Amino acid sequence: MGGFGGGMGGRYRTNGPALNLKGPAFRGTPRSSRSIKSGALHQGVQDGIARRIPAEIINVTADELWVIARPETQAVPADEDKPGCGAMLAKLPKKDKEIPLPLKHTDVKGQISGYIATVDVTQQFHNPYDQKIEAVYVFPLPQNAAINEFIMTIGERRIRGIIRERKEAERIYQEARRQGYVASLLTQERPNIFTQKVANIEPGKNIDINIKYFNTLAYVDGWYEFVFPMVVGPRFNPPGYTDGVGAVARGKAGISGQKTEVQYLKPGERSGHDIAVTVDVDAGVVIEEVACTSHVITKTFATPEKLTVKLSSLDSIPNKDFVLRYKVAGKTVKSALVTHHDKRGGFFTLMLYPPESLSYLKRAPMEMIFVLDCSGSMRGKPIAKAKQAITRALRKLQPNDTFQIIRFSNNASQLGPHPIPATPANIRKGLNYVESLHGSGGTMMIEGIKAALDFAHDPHRFRLVSFMTDGYIGNEVEILAAVHQRLGASRIFSFGVGSSVNRYLLDRMAKLGKGAVAYIGLDENAGGVVDLFYERISHPALTDITIDWGNMQVTDVYPHRIRDLFVGRPVILTGKFEGLRSTTIRVTGKVGDLTQEIAIGVNLDDSAVTHPGIACVWARKKIETLANQATYDNNPDLPQEIKQVALEYGLMSAYTAFIAVDSSRQTIGDHGITVAVPVPVPDGVRYDTTVQN
Repeated sequence: MGGFGGGMGGRYRTNGPALNLKGPAFRGTPRSSRSIKSGALHQGVQDGIARRIPAEIINVTADELWVIARPETQAVPADEDKPGCGAMLAKLPKKDKEIPLPLKHTDVKGQISGYIATVDVTQQFHNPYDQKIEAVYVFPLPQNAAINEFIMTIGERRIRGIIRERKEAERIYQEARRQGYVASLLTQERPNIFTQKVANIEPGKNIDINIKYFNTLAYVDGWYEFVFPMVVGPRFNPPGYTDGVGAVARGKAGISGQKTEVQYLKPGERSGHDIAVTVDVDAGVVIEEVACTSHVITKTFATPEKLTVKLSSLDSIPNKDFVLRYKVAGKTVKSALVTHHDKRGGFFTLMLYPPESLSYLKRAPMEMIFVLDCSGSMRGKPIAKAKQAITRALRKLQPNDTFQIIRFSNNASQLGPHPIPATPANIRKGLNYVESLHGSGGTMMIEGIKAALDFAHDPHRFRLVSFMTDGYIGNEVEILAAVHQRLGASRIFSFGVGSSVNRYLLDRMAKLGKGAVAYIGLDENAGGVVDLFYERISHPALTDITIDWGNMQVTDVYPHRIRDLFVGRPVILTGKFEGLRSTTIRVTGKVGDLTQEIAIGVNLDDSAVTHPGIACVWARKKIETLANQATYDNNPDLPQEIKQVALEYGLMSAYTAFIAVDSSRQTIGDHGITVAVPVPVPDGVRYDTTVQN
């Protein structure tokens, strides 16, 4: 019986009548498996009649199917501190407060080949209480992660999760939970925020959840960047908005009124959850330098091209993004093209570089708009870093430039009604204005968007809008829609400030704004980041780019709209192809009023670099493009398109979910008390200004 990894179909005989498993719910590509079993529920039984295929009557090397339906039972509400009497709890040093520990460890193993990362994340849940629990954990992953594998491990038993429509997966999970079966459910709340639920964890038992994903790395000025986010930052949600991400104190579930909630540990509290990270790098070329400003690491070189990085055990609290950067020899990567072939056709990713001639040309006069987030979450070190960055940028303006400074929190205000010339006197005025700003209040980012993009643009200057923010908002869709509607001739550069910023929002703003994104950590030199930014924009970009793909017969290339090519900032394109084995790609764009053509030779023979994750990367890019379109297009067919792509390629999305059920045995009792996994507030973020208590 084929594995459940990609669906199944056929007739399988039990001790009773044959059960027909054909139908839409079971279509897909069979995946064989000997060591991994799949357990899943399917509510295909009408009128509440329950039927089950016992594990013992199915071939031991086969996967299992469980078909069940049962009336709902009421769960017992969770207590803030003690889900069960006699719980094994951890005491804080010099504190009497006891903290439940439903998640004890996360293990991250990354393998990087070229600019493609394959990452395995193992979440180790356990139950230290004297009664069953359901653990609920809201956590981040990279916003471009293509999640295509989900495995639940209970002792020696491993159950491969299956991808299903989200509502169906949620129904399956609830039925399993109510009837006492161990089950796990992974859902997507945002492209970078996920919820993991594990039901019916018995007292003293351990359950591991393994998640596998692919993603492409950022590449800037010879440096690759691998990021693993560790904690969801607290979000601000505008009044009346209910589809956001609530930030509440530990044990205060439900008070935010938001669809998704994250519970945060109070100041001075510490759970037992820690994290380990190991990254193996095969760069293909000599690695010249390694940097990790976010954490303490150890590094070992097997060869000049291969590197292993490990997170120090002394820096294992998961309260900030893990950011690894490494510089490679040469001006470009060894292979800018990576392909993959399977029965669905050919897939590719191409890293497109700006022409070197741009680095010798000077830029035109700029209209610089600085937008500073002055909300409560920025209070303290984040706003200090942002102010340092703006101060440095103001001092680097040229005499022919103009500038404007806009602040936003509950509302927006600005230095003046229009951009002003970058004279010494005006720059001093701007520096004084920046120095007077401080962090407090909410994050009404929409007001900052309107103030930055709505006033008249000077057609004689290149308009560049720089947003300085941690992105801690829950209404990302509204923000992205506003950027799309108001962008005009502007270009957006997003600066993420902080230790655990909302990279989904900032990356998407930069893509929609045909600009770029940079991140300033709390322990990084803000001036150095700004200097690199100005080095890039001090030369003209290649704009209005078009591509002649030659004989590749390319289709479905993402992104559809290629952003401008800035010096040192390549663009990654992902698509499908069916063409010849060798061809020449021609890229055409404008530098100012001039048109340039770049010839790129591409060889698709058998020696071309391949990677099995490219198909998933392409599918994730398509889902991302459709989701972006949904922010400004009311087309009712878009959710169905996203769902179809996700199901075909076995990927997580807003409309699909992974579900795994151990149908081999029932635990005692018909429910478990729900215990949310509280997380630390991100490093540098103030609890009192961001968490609802």
